[in-house]
Amino acid sequence: MVSVKLEDCSQTLELNVNIKDEEEEEEKKIRTTVSHGDHLETFSTSREQKQEDQRAKRSHHCPHCEEIFPFLSKLKIHLKIHTGEKPYSCSNCGKCFKTTTQLKLHQRTHTGEKPYSCSDCGKCFKTSTVLKRHQRTHTGEKPYSCSDCGKSFKSSNELKAHQRTHTGEKPYVCSDCGTSFSQLSHLKSHERIHTGEKPYVCSDCGLRFSRLGTLKTHQRIHTGEKPYSCTDCGKYFTTSTDLKVHQRTHTGEKPYSCSDCGKCFKTSKEIKVHQRTHTGEKPYSCSDCGKCFTTSTDLKFHQKTHTGEKPYSCSDCGKGFKTSNKLKVHQRTHTGEKPYVCSDCGTSFSQLSNLKSHGRIHTGEKPYSCSNCGKCFKTSTVLTVHQRTHTGEKPYSCSDCVNASQHQLS
Repeated sequence: MVSVKLEDCSQTLELNVNIKDEEEEEEKKIRTTVSHGDHLETFSTSREQKQEDQRAKRSHHCPHCEEIFPFLSKLKIHLKIHTGEKPYSCSNCGKCFKTTTQLKLHQRTHTGEKPYSCSDCGKCFKTSTVLKRHQRTHTGEKPYSCSDCGKSFKSSNELKAHQRTHTGEKPYVCSDCGTSFSQLSHLKSHERIHTGEKPYVCSDCGLRFSRLGTLKTHQRIHTGEKPYSCTDCGKYFTTSTDLKVHQRTHTGEKPYSCSDCGKCFKTSKEIKVHQRTHTGEKPYSCSDCGKCFTTSTDLKFHQKTHTGEKPYSCSDCGKGFKTSNKLKVHQRTHTGEKPYVCSDCGTSFSQLSNLKSHGRIHTGEKPYSCSNCGKCFKTSTVLTVHQRTHTGEKPYSCSDCVNASQHQLS
């Protein structure tokens, strides 16, 4: 029994009696429990209750949200999410952080320190988290799986980014143009379009790039690395995109179709060039004469008419040509090769254009029409000659005649 001394004697007596009654009641409970053979359970429950009470006393509630923390220090860190406070700043660049841990990790971007190394390949990393994620490339472990499609991922971040393909969520918005992105890295790359920033520099030639992936692809020009190989023919390629395009030569796949005429193409670049035949767009103009062209290749070919450049020469006769295609066609005059054969009569031709013109003999097609009289012709050359009957043009003069009599081509 516990005695509590107060100035008022009657109060002291009353407290003594109350405490005594409580003690007797507790002893009675224990005796009853023991008589039923489960006193251990009662003591255990009592201990668990005390631990629960202690945990409740130790738990710290965030006044802004429902989060509960076992330590006050953890709550303080959490509160910075709501207040936006970033008291720790980098002495190198001035960037601020919520915790000292975050600051230490950031400082490694300046020092280049990578204290965590992979025991399998020796590669080093700035954080233990990145090392763990890397080690899964060796183990093949993918512990994070998508509940929608079952696809597995190495990290929770990869899973979150993937899940947006199902939800359509694009939480990262460009403040300049309003374009939305599902991943922060995609937004950062996009923002460089507006800023013009190109932070990735090639150590070999100094060329700068806005994306790390583009730099890595570019560096293969210097190293000669071609990591992507075709399983059908063994040919190697610098990028996976080049490999995919090449594989269509084996499969015959042409996934890009023209909405105007239905013609199909292997690459998006090919269809863009083709669509200009419908729109009439000619975005490449000659700086010498102002003439416009559909493709940059056509422009380069045209510019040689101004420079007179003929970089492709025939090894048999030394004749020069503006393009490699022109040289190939010419070389057939030496080899006698005629690879283009008419399916109707078996006649062979050294040029595809000659085969097409010949084919109109069988089909009767006359695609070239005169804008003056409407008369149609099988070839553009014959149309040009015909048009001179309207214009009166006589471009061929005789060097022997005094009157320079002019003759037309038959």
